[in-house]
Amino acid sequence: MLRQPPIDKPFLVIVCTLVMFGLVMLFSASYATAYYRFKGNSFHFIGQQFAFAVLGIAVMTAVSFFDYHILHKFALPIMGITVVLLIVVLFMPELNHAKRWIFTPVGTFQPSEVAKFAVIVLFAQIIAMNHERMKSFTYGVLPFLVILSGLALLMLAEPHVSGTVLLLGIGGLMMFVGGTGLGWFGLAIGGFGGAIGTALLLFPSLKGRIMGRVEHWLNPWLDPLGDGHQTIQSLYAIGSGGLTGLGIGNSKQKHLYLPEPQNDFIFAVVCEELGFIGALIVIALFVALLLRGVYIACHAKDKFGAMLVAGITIQVTLQAMFNIAVVTNTIPNTGISLPFFSYGGTSLLMLLGEMGVVLSVSRQSSIEK
Repeated sequence: MLRQPPIDKPFLVIVCTLVMFGLVMLFSASYATAYYRFKGNSFHFIGQQFAFAVLGIAVMTAVSFFDYHILHKFALPIMGITVVLLIVVLFMPELNHAKRWIFTPVGTFQPSEVAKFAVIVLFAQIIAMNHERMKSFTYGVLPFLVILSGLALLMLAEPHVSGTVLLLGIGGLMMFVGGTGLGWFGLAIGGFGGAIGTALLLFPSLKGRIMGRVEHWLNPWLDPLGDGHQTIQSLYAIGSGGLTGLGIGNSKQKHLYLPEPQNDFIFAVVCEELGFIGALIVIALFVALLLRGVYIACHAKDKFGAMLVAGITIQVTLQAMFNIAVVTNTIPNTGISLPFFSYGGTSLLMLLGEMGVVLSVSRQSSIEK
């Protein structure tokens, strides 16, 4: 029996730590809301999340044994499926004034989660095939501009402004890492701006939605019981935590004051219960994931593997940055979840699958040593 080459253990330890830490904080942040919403079942959110975490770790382990080069064959099919899903979601019922979720008999999921992975895989393939020609417009800008503009228009139609910004950030940074000439970025940004402008013309309600969020970001007290409520309660939670926090389970804001504490604003509960020190630990874990991801990308045996790891690492880091910035009111409320912490089984499952891809690249890299 052939012995499998080793995976990158530091990266695995960081991921497992984030998963376990995330589950602990999710239970603490969600049990009060679950108790009130689901007839005394305080374990509603954590029970489902734990099941997806176990399944996700199994998927991560299995994917780590696969040769990541198989994704070469599936880059275009994955993107094709993504486009179909982004069209299908536009015909789904609205939830919270947006059509972001596809409803199935076994639950709901957001096509935007698939879109992030699809962009990473396809961009990695295009860059790997044309890495020596990335300075040119034809190979270093045009294909990426077409893909991102098309996806942005579909996502803005939902509307999903935060997901669009995240997707453009992932794509833009992958282009930069992949070698796109710096002189072309102005043109690329202009192209993305054109796509957003087109979306604003096609969907006039977007402008009011975006400007409303900016106004309530600058002054959440304009509507303290409406659009500014979540931000205000989040800042109360953060301020209450102080240096060391109130202790695990002792958050007051999660008792129906802070909306959706188990989801986008779970970091506010972390700050309230674990204080400034706990918040720094969470940030340090994401920084560690970024640094180890960069290490694995730099030691990948080929350009495709390096770009896969770079894209996945960029996705997790950007998403964490945006979420923490929203919770602390550094940027307008955008509705982006905190990776590994926020409630969402499908999201966690896909995230751990992506971690498996990173581990697969690290395993293949170790063969060369």
